[in-house]
Amino acid sequence: MTLSLDRTPKAAVPEPGAPGRPPWRARLHAFEARSAPYVYVAPFFLVFGAFGLFPLIYTAWVSLHKYKLGGSMSWVAFDNYVWLFTNPQFWNSLWKTITIGIISTVPQLLLALGLAHLLNYKLRGRTFYRVAMIVPYATSVAAATLVFAQLFGRDAGAINWLLSFVGIDAIDWRNGDWTAQIAISVIITWRWTGYNALIYLAGMQSISQDLYEAAALDGANKWQQFRHVTLPGLRPTILFTIVVSTIGASQVFGEPLIFGGGQPTGGALGQYQTLGLFMYQQGWTFGQLGRAATVAWVTFALIVVLVLLNTWLARRRERTS
Repeated sequence: MTLSLDRTPKAAVPEPGAPGRPPWRARLHAFEARSAPYVYVAPFFLVFGAFGLFPLIYTAWVSLHKYKLGGSMSWVAFDNYVWLFTNPQFWNSLWKTITIGIISTVPQLLLALGLAHLLNYKLRGRTFYRVAMIVPYATSVAAATLVFAQLFGRDAGAINWLLSFVGIDAIDWRNGDWTAQIAISVIITWRWTGYNALIYLAGMQSISQDLYEAAALDGANKWQQFRHVTLPGLRPTILFTIVVSTIGASQVFGEPLIFGGGQPTGGALGQYQTLGLFMYQQGWTFGQLGRAATVAWVTFALIVVLVLLNTWLARRRERTS
C-alpha cells in the first residue's frame, strides 16, 4: 500500500448552483445605477463651481491685496478691512441699505399678502388680475426707475402736482434724505409686490378648504379665518419671501444708481448710497478692486447673518406659538 505525499491544495470546484462572478454586462449596469445620480447633478455643481464658488473664493483672495484697475496685486493682508470699518462712508451706506430695505420690504410684503388674499376669492377676471400682478416684475429696472424719477421730479413731477391739491409744497425728492429713500423704496415696492403676491397666492391655494369649512362651522368670520387658518398655513411661504426680500434689499443697486442720474455717490451727501453703489464706486470710479472686493465680502457676510437671523426668529416663533 502506497501513501501519496503530494499535499498541494487542489483548486476548489464550485458546487452546482453556487453563484459565480457576474458577467460584465451586469457589472456595467450596476455601475450605471450607482453613478447615474452623480452624473445628473454634476452639471449643476460644475456651473456653480465655475460661476459661483470660484468667484467667491477669488474675491476673498483679492480683498487681501491692494489691486488697482489695470495694475498688479500686492499683499496687504487685512488692511482693506481695517480701512473699510474705519470709513464713515461705509457705515453711511450700510445704514442707508438697512433703512431702504426696511421701508421697501415691510410695505411690499404686507401689500402682497393683502392682494393675494383678494385674488384668492372667486372674482370675475381673476386671471387678468393675476397676469397684471407680474407686469411690474417683468418691467426692466431702467425703464421703471426712469419713469418714477420723472414722477418724483421737483418742478414738473406728478407726485408733487397731486400733493399740491392738499396744500403740500413741492418736495425735492432727490436731494432730501428720507424723501430720496422713500422714492427709491416706492420703485422697489412697485416692482416686487406682484411677484410676492403670486407666491402668497400659490401658498394659499395649497391650504385645504376643509380647514376653512371647519372654521366657518365654528363661527369664525373672514378675518378670524385669515388669522387662524391662512397665516399659519403660509408660515413657510412667508419665511421664504422674507429671506428672498432680505437678500434683494441687501443688493439694491440699479434703482438708486439710475435715480441718481448714473452717479454712484447716492446723492450729494450720500443720502441714498447703498452698499452696492459704494462697492461700484470703489471698483470702477476709483479703480480700487481690492477695496471693492472687501465691500463685496462684507456684504455677503451681512446677507448670511440676516438670513440666519430671520430663520432663527421664524423657528422660534413657531415653537412658541
